[in-house]
Amino acid sequence: MGDHAVRADLSAVGASRTRHAVDSIVQEIDVATGKVLFAWHSMDHVALTESHAGPPAPGHDFPYDYFHVNSVAVDSDGNLLISARNTWTIYKVDRRTGRILWRLGGKRSDFPLGPDARFAWQHDARRQPDGTITMFDNESTPKVRDRSRLLTLRVDEPARTVSVAAALTHPAGVLADAEGSAQHLPGGDVFAGWGLGRRASEQDVSGKLLFDAQLPAGYDSYRAFTFAWDGRPSDPPAASIERNGGALTARASWNGATGVTQWELLAGASAGSLRVVASAPRTGFETTLTSGARGPFFAVRALAGNRLLGSSASVDTST
Repeated sequence: MGDHAVRADLSAVGASRTRHAVDSIVQEIDVATGKVLFAWHSMDHVALTESHAGPPAPGHDFPYDYFHVNSVAVDSDGNLLISARNTWTIYKVDRRTGRILWRLGGKRSDFPLGPDARFAWQHDARRQPDGTITMFDNESTPKVRDRSRLLTLRVDEPARTVSVAAALTHPAGVLADAEGSAQHLPGGDVFAGWGLGRRASEQDVSGKLLFDAQLPAGYDSYRAFTFAWDGRPSDPPAASIERNGGALTARASWNGATGVTQWELLAGASAGSLRVVASAPRTGFETTLTSGARGPFFAVRALAGNRLLGSSASVDTST
């Protein structure tokens, strides 16, 4: 998906003269060939008057971003769920014809929304396996509620009814002016990226905070995810060797490696005659091993159980 500027008459939304508006585009592309299989343009289907974002003031020449697509997901029936930040709406779109099947939220919602179910400036709309629709409900900018929400809605399409299944907020009262994501995990936990709130967190179904990381000022993350990761660095492990009299201290590390459970220290009279002289379980980024071996050549190697993962270059302590 992407954006391009097109000409549009904004008189219906209060602009004093003809300006530019931004058309949000959703595309499905065959990656192997580059062929566009499906293309959908907001301006072919959604009027400028659906927007909650005011048009540019007279004298400003930047385009009117009336729609602002920020997530697209394939629904359980193969059609599309398109989130438009600036219309406060989730659109269900026929993947074959491009026709809007229904609107959830916004000025033309096909579903009546109670005050708890209403959302604003949202991101990351997804259908979950249990049929609910989840999103990151920003509630800002400009501010609508006091806090952003990780919102889960029960949506009965035939009956056109909506109710709130869950609405979690961050204990610190985060209000994210933009961006954000809500990853729903097996078991009911939610991992959230708080966008311009500059946090990533995990909460259980009751809202209890299980994990929380805060980004420094000036940094933010559009979305954040948690997943199993197997780090296998292309660089070898590193060894730092210090001798204090007859005692030798080795520090072993391998930046980015996730599978290391144990380190071994090797020593020998030459780089080609090393043998294991000490071992220790991994204790964090850097593991310390000690030995009285004379060397003068030393190296460390990383293991997962009994399986060798990698070895450092040998270190000559005689020089």
